[in-house]
Amino acid sequence: MLSFAAYLDQNNAPVAEGRPLIETRTARLRLVAGTLELAVAELEDRVLFSSVIRADVPAEWPPETLRDALAVFRDLHQTHPDWAGWLGWYAIAMTEARPVLCGSVGFKGPPDDAGMVEIGYSLLPSYRHAGLASEMVAGLIGWACRDPRVRSVEAETTPDNLRSIRVLERNHFEPAGEGIEPGSVRFRRNVARSIDLNRTPGV
Repeated sequence: MLSFAAYLDQNNAPVAEGRPLIETRTARLRLVAGTLELAVAELEDRVLFSSVIRADVPAEWPPETLRDALAVFRDLHQTHPDWAGWLGWYAIAMTEARPVLCGSVGFKGPPDDAGMVEIGYSLLPSYRHAGLASEMVAGLIGWACRDPRVRSVEAETTPDNLRSIRVLERNHFEPAGEGIEPGSVRFRRNVARSIDLNRTPGV
């Protein structure tokens, strides 16, 4: 297995040391945007990973639904360094004696031509039933909506995943038909934008 330094050297990727992480906060969470450095450390060096995100990493990390996606996110960070903030984010609970990594939330890429971003989320079982999933989704939507390109946020789940559907409903998503994945359903939240009264019509 390649070390973090060896991976970066082999792929001619710059080390992100000293580069400030993109973060946003909610009442109980610190959300940290993923980077190539974090993605590689998450896969290979848990001590380094914990140090960079400044949080304890539970032994059961990552959530089961996220395990197969870790390498995918690493490769996306490698291929699209300009997608900072538009891939995975780490949700860190700030309610305990020490910050603890408890979940993941993120996008599948930057806004498309229609201004849509797709969000996904996952929480460790021991942190469920406390409203943290809804809070981390709300926090990341708040961050994304600062970008004027964003016109809507969409998500996919399955009809029997009532916990996931409740998270979306609490964040004002509405059903939007069938999902892309077989057997999935899609939800959408439109982003209201104020009208610039000084803008010339048609421009």
